[in-house]
Amino acid sequence: MAENKRLLLGVTGGVAAYKAAEAARLLTQQGIDVTTVMTESACHFVGPATFQSLTGNPVYTDLWETNAMQNMAHINLSRTTELILIAPASADFIAKLANGLADDLLTTLCLARNCSLMIAPAMNQQMWKNPATQRNVSMLRQDGAIVIGPADGLQACGETGMGRMLEASELAEAVHSFFHMEKLFDGKRVLITAGPTFEAIDAVRGITNKSSGKMGYAVAQAATEAGASVTLISGATCLAPPPVDKLVSVTSANEMLQAVLTEIPQTDIFISVAAVADYRAAKINPQKIKKTDQHLTIDLVANPDILLTVTDLPNPPFCVGFAAETENLEQNAQTKRKKKNLPLLIANQAQDAIGADESELTLFDDAGKHSLTKAAKIEQARRLIQHIHALYSQSKPTSHEKN
Repeated sequence: MAENKRLLLGVTGGVAAYKAAEAARLLTQQGIDVTTVMTESACHFVGPATFQSLTGNPVYTDLWETNAMQNMAHINLSRTTELILIAPASADFIAKLANGLADDLLTTLCLARNCSLMIAPAMNQQMWKNPATQRNVSMLRQDGAIVIGPADGLQACGETGMGRMLEASELAEAVHSFFHMEKLFDGKRVLITAGPTFEAIDAVRGITNKSSGKMGYAVAQAATEAGASVTLISGATCLAPPPVDKLVSVTSANEMLQAVLTEIPQTDIFISVAAVADYRAAKINPQKIKKTDQHLTIDLVANPDILLTVTDLPNPPFCVGFAAETENLEQNAQTKRKKKNLPLLIANQAQDAIGADESELTLFDDAGKHSLTKAAKIEQARRLIQHIHALYSQSKPTSHEKN
């Protein structure tokens, strides 16, 4: 699984740097090509020669070394790796990453990267609990970074609490899991809907909802990380789109339905995350409706149920639905899953999840109910992709799959 994989190991200043050396050894033994970049502070704890001996690769420490081998290292190193792991990631380094600072080689290549970023925090327990650190870690999660740890335990300073870096074997396992995740949907085509729809009433007004699109965009990001060819059909959001293969922007439910039906014949897995308006105006006024003292009545008609339309097709792809509920979550979710004949439905409390950066999810499938405790939406999305893969692997292959 890990053969020919390339990892850039970033080491910052901290006693836990010795664990990074052991992790480098374990990963190299697994066949992963490990290149190490160290900050100046890190070199006070473990020497570059240690990592060079363990990995068999040169160790980079200085942004200003401009010989032929290291010219533009901050670009080249980030272009030739699939993952950057920062271990240990000190509070200071996390703050720099969260705020886009680039004052040494390691921060610069992190900012210039076009690959995934994983960080393993390591610091005093009070530093970890500090609101500034928690804000910085939250910002990194929102930006798509994978945060592993820290653990609770005895620290080098003699105190006990959260902030201890994961053990070397745990770091190696996290990297192995990442590379495994990268192959989950290799060669599969995943279609995702996200964001709200907008149903016009007149030239300036319409019916919409509070959906931010964050969950759908996170699922698209996670599916891309898992190797899928992803098409994202999105209503209007304020988000920068993830690096999907195809982005289709729509406004109304009918536009989203037509875009979905266009893509479905080439789709292996359909994940319906969008918050589609249930109703639209029966008649759209081409001009702005002027305010009067009279009551205004607007006739509404039901919008098409996009997910049900797809599941009712003669040969539908593997379908996954979302349900945002305000009450009776389990009952309503189970009813929706049965009505739409879904192998998996993901439900959450709308009042807690809409617009938030974190969410708590409940998964309903043939095996029963599974709860995902509150976490950043990108982390939840990665867990969902793994769960979807497990169910999809057990399902009957469809004609959409490549031969």
